[in-house]
Amino acid sequence: MATTEQSTADTHAETGVRRRDFINIAAVSFAGVGAATAVIPLVNQMNPSADVLALASIEVDVSAIQPGQAIKASWRGKPVFIRNLTAAEQAEANKVPLSELRDPASLADRTAEGKANWLITLGVCTHLGCVPLGAAEGENKGDYGGYFCPCHGSHYDTAARIRKGPAPTNLEVPEYAFKSDTVVQIG
Repeated sequence: MATTEQSTADTHAETGVRRRDFINIAAVSFAGVGAATAVIPLVNQMNPSADVLALASIEVDVSAIQPGQAIKASWRGKPVFIRNLTAAEQAEANKVPLSELRDPASLADRTAEGKANWLITLGVCTHLGCVPLGAAEGENKGDYGGYFCPCHGSHYDTAARIRKGPAPTNLEVPEYAFKSDTVVQIG
């Protein structure tokens, strides 16, 4: 009987498959499926919530904004300044030599083609994330007629470019497009 058992063991040894190998493969497969089942909900909970996705882009009607006026809107939880520049404000921004600017950018770089009067920027100071003044009627617009951050004294010009103070860069221009002459989509 010893020879029969030995010949069976020799047969399994020759094919290279043992019962232990099968158990190991099954256990690793089961553990892999279990790990994936545990990880998927953890990764999924990091996705943006429905209310955040709803604000991925907004449409703003700008028809009521008169030249020289600005409004504040909210996009992705951040304030957005939408300003209808007057011809004088545009001329003031265009006459500043780019070599005088800390973060050189022309008004044309910061506005949409054919819509040079519409300046759309995030209302977040690039120094420490404060909300500058200057969008609402009667607010301090700083030394250059644009925006002023009272927290640390950053002054922005009419094209929302940093001119004085600790802010390192201009107010950020978000991605936007005009859907019509009076409606702009931000985001």
